[in-house]
Parts: sequence; structure tokens; C-alpha cells
Amino acid sequence: MKSIFKSALFLLPFSLVAQVPPGYWQQEVDYKINISLYPEDHSFKGSEDLSYINHSPDTLNELFFHLYFNAFQPNSMMDVRSRNLPDPDKRVEDRISKLKKDEIGIQEVQSMRVNGESAFLEMRETVLKVSLQSPILPGDTAQIQMVFKGQVPEQIRRSGRDNEEGIDYTMTQWYPKIAAYDNMGWHAYPYVAREFYAPFGKFEVNIDLPSDYKVAATGSLKNFSDYWQEEREVDGLQFMQLKEVDADRRTWTFTAQDVHDFAWGADPDYEHTMMPLDSALNLHFFYLKKYDDTWERLPKYTAQFFREMNTRFGRYPYPQFSVIQGGDGGMEYPMCTMLKGTGKISGLVGVTVHEGAHNWFYGILGSNETRFPWMDEGFTSFAESEVLNAITPKPKVNPHASSFAAHAFLASKPEQNEPMSTMADRYERNRSYGINAYSRGEIFLAQMRYIVGEDAFNRAMLRFFETWKFKHPEPWDLVRIMERESGLQLDWYYHQWVETTKLIDYGIAEVDGGKGNTRITLERLGTMSMPLRIRVYLRDGVEFNYYIPTQMQYGPCPQEGLANLEPWPWTHPEHEINLPFELDQIESIVIDEEGFMADVNRSNNSYPSEEGQ
Repeated sequence: MKSIFKSALFLLPFSLVAQVPPGYWQQEVDYKINISLYPEDHSFKGSEDLSYINHSPDTLNELFFHLYFNAFQPNSMMDVRSRNLPDPDKRVEDRISKLKKDEIGIQEVQSMRVNGESAFLEMRETVLKVSLQSPILPGDTAQIQMVFKGQVPEQIRRSGRDNEEGIDYTMTQWYPKIAAYDNMGWHAYPYVAREFYAPFGKFEVNIDLPSDYKVAATGSLKNFSDYWQEEREVDGLQFMQLKEVDADRRTWTFTAQDVHDFAWGADPDYEHTMMPLDSALNLHFFYLKKYDDTWERLPKYTAQFFREMNTRFGRYPYPQFSVIQGGDGGMEYPMCTMLKGTGKISGLVGVTVHEGAHNWFYGILGSNETRFPWMDEGFTSFAESEVLNAITPKPKVNPHASSFAAHAFLASKPEQNEPMSTMADRYERNRSYGINAYSRGEIFLAQMRYIVGEDAFNRAMLRFFETWKFKHPEPWDLVRIMERESGLQLDWYYHQWVETTKLIDYGIAEVDGGKGNTRITLERLGTMSMPLRIRVYLRDGVEFNYYIPTQMQYGPCPQEGLANLEPWPWTHPEHEINLPFELDQIESIVIDEEGFMADVNRSNNSYPSEEGQ
């Protein structure tokens, strides 16, 4: 009876068996926002009604809000930090310091009431501290009303007006946004350079602006047919036309659920196309007509991307996704992305795939990007490489090779290397941040698959998605799921790869022939320990694959086709294995032939050695 119950459990879908740890909680917020934008002077005014649900066990005596637009003022933290880095972001550099009064960003909360009581407001540039007259108790819902105003900055980084391609408005980080509160308290990070972290909830946003503007946004457009009509259809791609109105201004209403941010773009000259992926998802594209040669080809690749992501990493849960021309390169937001329209189709597809994948690793799995930037950028980069490799006519054996090369480059400059546990804004170089967040974050998953095997890894990624969607996972939440799916202990891997700058370097030190066997002496030259995959080619064309676990993982790799050998303790710089072949039968021996381990010196990974070939 017990075995039948276990079998039945195994057949249950992930959503029924995947659970967050007992005691997990997260805050929740519902926004109702009204904004009126005035293009004549780029000013805006608005109001917010928020329902903030305190699911924490804590009594809250204060709240924090982000006022991101204030970063775009001379002498702001973003400005000063950029001017003092040895390798500033080329998009920023000293541009903020040169903004005139009518070009800066302004975000100002004019008044706020919490549960009907006025609150004391203390603004520190991009953060607003709100002191409450009455506390918000555990389990309570606070009703917050505010009035705000501001000015859209000249586009420098992510958001702003009049970008270099001619898009009028990229409205991101545009509203007073409540900060995240979790088991570590408030995360009231100033806006210095990096990205974002916020509670999930619902949005209803009313956008009022001149009636000739076309708007693309997070969420679903209410009464879609009142705004758009189909002009023509070509090979499943619908070309949409804006319906004209007599009034000088019109209001667009968008709604979204289970998201933690809201972004929109607006321009009178947007072209708008739409492609249904299936009955549950529509893909929208907004771009300027002069880029139509590539943008009309983009939808079919975007559809391929979504199919691959749905299969590999979990089903996209929202009803729409919009690819919007705007911003300063590529930037992710829930249910949409802002990106440049220029370049070849390959580049446009690449940035769409990367920013689209962020809707899984940032949008749906809402990790703290400031504290764990590699969970956001690195996991997204991993998915990007996997998906692009899957849809290319000539897939590579190792689609992550460029990230391994970037890691090797940083490893060669120890004075610039910092552990991945460094907070995003605290890296001393942009390059160190980029390689750690993007490349080494990507390698974190590539090496995890190398350790636990492909089947266990694939199951774990899907389970991670189902368990943590619309929540805020931390790195150890993924590690624990990988442990459950593989049966291995993996904390040693997380500690070494994320919390230190230890390097991997293994080699074949000696190969000795004996009667009926060959003894191989392996050496660990680096300070980080890893399991080894070893491939042996015989002269008769047969090959054998071996796996040497680390002692700390307490188990063999569950992947089929691997012969597991005795584990290697991390304290031992050398390890011997005996193969049941005579030396003259062996053509070659290779450690990690595909390059899925970040070995910083691969010249000693082969027998005969590369130098001797």
C-alpha cells in the first residue's frame, strides 16, 4: 500500500507537490494609479491608491518608497558613482552632470495618507521614508493614498524621453514604488546603477495623454477593440491600426496580476503588430516604421523562443507579452521588454530572447536583483544561450563557451575579481559586475548540470519554477531543489562558487601502464574542488565515460551512461584511478571534454598532453 501511495505521488503535477518552506511569507500590494502626461513640458501628475497587505510577522512603523527619476539630477548618487568608476557605463558616464533644469528627472510625492492619517515624509533623493502615526500590524491591510508629480528626464539610462532612435517616452521606474520588505527587513536601496526588487501584486493603471499617442505596456489593455483594429494580416501576423477619437486626450487602462512592476512606452508613430502564440498568449510588437524590415521578421523568432522557454523552464503564465522599441539597449519588465530597434535581425532576436527570458528569471521568479544579481542576469543568460542554441540551424556542443571565456579572463586579473556574493552596486568595476552577474551566473547553472546530470537538472528547473513562481526565491531554494532531484549534497558547490573567488584547475599528472590495467594520477591545482567527468577513447573506436564525485556530495551522479568511481576528498591534492585497459589500448584521455567545468587551465586536461601533440 505504501509503495502504491509513493507511485501516485510521483505522478502528481508539480503544482500539487511543490511547496515553499514552512513559514515562508511575502508582502503583497495592489496599485490603482492615475497618471496624466503633458508632452509640451514633459511633466506629469498622478495619484496612487495602494492596498498594502502585511503578511509578515512584524509590526511596521514605517514604509519606504522608491523615487527613481530623482537619480537623473546632477550630483545624484548615480551621477557621482558613474563619474568615479574606473570603467563607467558608456551610456551614463558624466551625462547626468550636464543635464539642464528642463532635462532632469523629478519625482515628488506631494501628500500621503495611510489608513486615513497623514504621514510624515522624508525624501532622500531616490528613497522616500514614510513615518506612520499608527503601526501596521501583522495580517493588517494598509490603505495608502498619495498624490505625486514629476518630470520625465532626458533618456540616459533605461527610462526617459526622446531617446536616440526617436521614441518619445520610455516610462519605466516612473511611479512612486513601495520597497520590498522580507525576512531581512526593508530593502530601501538607493538607485545607483543596478536593478530592482519589489513585492508582487495587482496593477490597474490609467494613462491619460494626447489622443494621437500609441501606448504599449505591462498588462492587458482594457477594451482593446476601442483602441485598435486590424488593418491586414500576413502569414499570421496582424497589423493593427489605432482608432481615432475626436477628443484631444484619451485614457488607456491596463491591468496586470501577479507582477511586481509596471512599465509603458508611448509614441505617436509606433507601428503595432500582433501574433497569437496560442489560445492563451498574444505577442505584441511596437516599433518605428523605418525599422520594419527586421521587426516584421522578429515575431516568428519570438514565438520560437516562447515555445522553448515553456518546455524547458515552465509555462509563461500571463496572457500577453509586448516587445517595445524604447530605452537604451535592452531592459526587462513584467510582460514586456524595452529595447533598441536598430541592428541586424540576429542581434534583435538575441536581445529579445535575453530580455524575454528575464520574464522567467526576474519577472515570475522575483529574486532580489540587488543582493543576488547573478540569479537574475546569470540564469537569464543561461536560458538565452540554451534557447538560441536550440533554434539555430547549427547548434553548438557548449553554447555557454563565451561565459567560460569571460570567467577565465576575470580569473587572470585577481585584483579585479570579487565574489559573486557582492551586492550589485558595490562592485568596484562595471566589468567585474558584468562577468560575475552574467557570465559566472550562467556558469553556475551550466556547472550544476555538469554535477547532477541532465535529467535531474531539467526536472529541478521545472520544479523550481512551479514552486517559486510569483514568489521571491533565494539561491539556496534552488540548491535544495537540485539536491532533492539528484539525491546529492550541493552546499559545498554554492559556497565555493558564489561566496569565494576560488578557481578550478585539474590536470592529468601521470599515466602508467600495468598488466591488464592503466593507473591515472589526477591532480587538483586550483583551490576549488569539483567532480570530474573523464572520457577515455580506445584505439578500437570504443569510448568510456567516468565520473569521480567529490566526497562532499555524498553520492554518484544519477545520469545514465556514466560509470561512477570512488569519490575524491577535497583535502587530497592527488587522486588515483585504475582503468581495466592496458596503456597501448588507449588512444586518449580527456577531463571534461565539452568544457562544462570552469577549469582555468585546460592544457593539462588531456593525455597525451596538448604540448606533446
